[in-house]
Amino acid sequence: MSVTKAVILLSGGLDSATVLAIARSEGRVCHALSIVYGQRHEVEMQAAKRIATTYGVEEHVIEKLDLRIFGASALTADIDVPKDAVDAPGIPVTYVPARNTIFLALALGFAEARGAQEIWLGVNAVDFSGYPDCRPEFLDAFQQVILRGTRSGIEQGEPRLVAPLISMSKADIIRKGLSLGVDYSLTHSCYDPSPDGLACGHCDSCLLRSRGFREAGVPDPTHYARPS
Repeated sequence: MSVTKAVILLSGGLDSATVLAIARSEGRVCHALSIVYGQRHEVEMQAAKRIATTYGVEEHVIEKLDLRIFGASALTADIDVPKDAVDAPGIPVTYVPARNTIFLALALGFAEARGAQEIWLGVNAVDFSGYPDCRPEFLDAFQQVILRGTRSGIEQGEPRLVAPLISMSKADIIRKGLSLGVDYSLTHSCYDPSPDGLACGHCDSCLLRSRGFREAGVPDPTHYARPS
């Protein structure tokens, strides 16, 4: 019986922890890839390490790639992170130029080198900030890049992109993770944490997270510097 290898893009947040749990529950041998890209919330890497250790991966690679060279984002430049504006129209300034395209390119090389059949990622197009690289059409386009521009894509039609959360609400994601035993106190989702690592409670990521727990009807284990 063949074993399916999967590369998991593991940020340390709620969504990627859930994705890892789903992949493991479906019998995948998981190789986790986390990326330090100059983000102001680099504390999430500590969460990624905790998650990878707790839930067991074949390996956990942390790659450094400084996207501050681009700027133009509140996550990688000296731009204020918007607060209490989760439903504001348009693409927010927390969007990092081409981030998921770059992350998927790295995950693709990682997957090819290890003969992995799948790349799993926690993008979501329901409870999200409106980023264009979290939408199904983006994933469909990148799948074509894999099929047309890599040896593994041409010869095996792999790796396949797997985004199990793409059409789920944040509450449903939390319920799914809890059913698989995910400890969300290990995760970090804030874009603008305090110096001691507390979630701000008011950025898009914090608001979506807290609303998800509230709608799921379960306690939010997050310690907020200033609850919303």
